[in-house]
Amino acid sequence: MENLKSELHIVGICGSLRKESFNRGLLRAFEQQLPDKIKFTEADISELPFFSEEREQNLPETVLKLKELVESADALIVSTPEYNLSYTAVLKNALEWLSRSSLQRPLAGKPVVVMGAASVQVGVSLSHLRDVMYALNMKLINRPIIQVGNAREKFDEKGNLIDSGVKELLGNLKDELINALK
Repeated sequence: MENLKSELHIVGICGSLRKESFNRGLLRAFEQQLPDKIKFTEADISELPFFSEEREQNLPETVLKLKELVESADALIVSTPEYNLSYTAVLKNALEWLSRSSLQRPLAGKPVVVMGAASVQVGVSLSHLRDVMYALNMKLINRPIIQVGNAREKFDEKGNLIDSGVKELLGNLKDELINALK
């Protein structure tokens, strides 16, 4: 971890609102891989109002808090399930707010990792999300790809990751992200 500032900050965004979601468990498992010098904060996107241009005139407090958190981050990690061959509406709404010029586009230039877990399979949603991240001018960390299918077999009843292969991939992902921040 040479050549890193004294404390890095990574913000995680879960595309699921369910408290015990596999994607929240995936973010926790990633956080557990991080060295002590790296601060991890999970953003709460559950209270964001639906995006509307009219609301930009008087920005909601929840939007301002999210903007400040994202601005404080050296990188983002987004974990989302797949709904109807795309990522979730709650995540799309958060990205809509964070891409606005009224907020000075805090996502532009930000390093980002996308990953996902689902009961059956995940794949199209992450590809779609990567396209959106590209459009938002974010710096994608593309490898390793973490798409956890059959998640019920890879997490325990409390939502903790128990699959050693996925844990190893998360360790590799952590290394790639840290290298990109040097």
